[in-house]
Amino acid sequence: MGQYYLSHLKELEAEAIFVIREVVSQFEKPALLFSGGKDSIVLAHLSKKAFYPSRIPFPLIHIDTGHNFPETIEFRDELVSRLGVQLIVGSVQESIDKGRVREETGVNASRNALQTVTLLDTLEAYKIDAAMGGARRDEEKARAKERFFSHRDEFGQWDPKNQRPELWNLFNGRKHIGEHFRVFPISNWTEMDVWQYIQYENIPLPSLYFSHQRECVVRDGVILAKSEFIKLQPHEEVKTLTVRYRTCGDMPITGAVESTADSLDKIIEEVATTRTTERGTRADDKRGETAMEDRKKSGYF
Repeated sequence: MGQYYLSHLKELEAEAIFVIREVVSQFEKPALLFSGGKDSIVLAHLSKKAFYPSRIPFPLIHIDTGHNFPETIEFRDELVSRLGVQLIVGSVQESIDKGRVREETGVNASRNALQTVTLLDTLEAYKIDAAMGGARRDEEKARAKERFFSHRDEFGQWDPKNQRPELWNLFNGRKHIGEHFRVFPISNWTEMDVWQYIQYENIPLPSLYFSHQRECVVRDGVILAKSEFIKLQPHEEVKTLTVRYRTCGDMPITGAVESTADSLDKIIEEVATTRTTERGTRADDKRGETAMEDRKKSGYF
C-alpha cells in the first residue's frame, strides 16, 4: 500500500478547518471577525471549505473605523456578495457620536484603540459567544502566547496568565453567561504559509497587497498613504512611491513597504528574504513595548 502524505499546507488547512468546525459545534452564536486583510480572507475561504456545499453558518463582523482603505471596503462587499453570508458592521463613528468613545486628537491621532469598545458593543448586541479571528502567533509577541480558544471575561478582557490547556487539541469552550471566546484557527500559520496557501488555492485579494504607485508621506520611518485622515506636519512632504502593503488596517497607521512585487511569486520571494515582521510597519504597535498586549487585555481583537 502507498503511503498517505499531506503537505504542510494541507496539514495547516486541516487543523484550521477542525478548529472552525469545533467552534460551530460548541457555541450557539459564533461569528468571523473580518478586517478585509489577507488573514481574515483566508479564514473566510477556510470557512467556506469547512461547510461546503452548505453556506457558511455564521456572519462576518467588520468593525468599521471610517478610516479604511477604499479598496478594502470594495473587496469586503464583493466577497460577502460572492459567499452569500450575512455581514454585520460595527461603526466606530457611531460609538463616537453616542459618546461611548472619544476621538483622539493630535498629529498621530488614530481610531485603532477605539475599535475595542465598538467591537465589544457589537458582540453584545448580537449575542456572539465565539468570535473567530485571523491572528497568528508569528505576528507579534502578545499573540504568540495566546491559545486557539482565548477566553474573555464579562468585560471582554483577556488574562494571559490564566489560559486553559489545549492538550491533544481538546478545546474547552465552557463559559459563564456574559463571557465569550476569541478563537484563532490559523494560529500556527506563518506569513509565508498564508501567501503560499493563497497562491495554492488561487484566493483573490485586494489590490493593496500588490505593487502600485501611491502618494505617501514618510513619518517616523513608516510609509503612510496620503489621505484626509492624516494631518501633515510642516516639514513633511508628499511623494509618489511604488509600494505595497503586507498588512491591512486603517490608513493613518498602516505602513507600506517599497516594493515592485506585483505577483504572488514575487511577493513570496520577497517575504522569504525580508528581515522585518509584517507588523513592523504598523504605527499603532510602535506606541509602546507592550502596545498590542495592553490592547488585547482590554478586549481588542
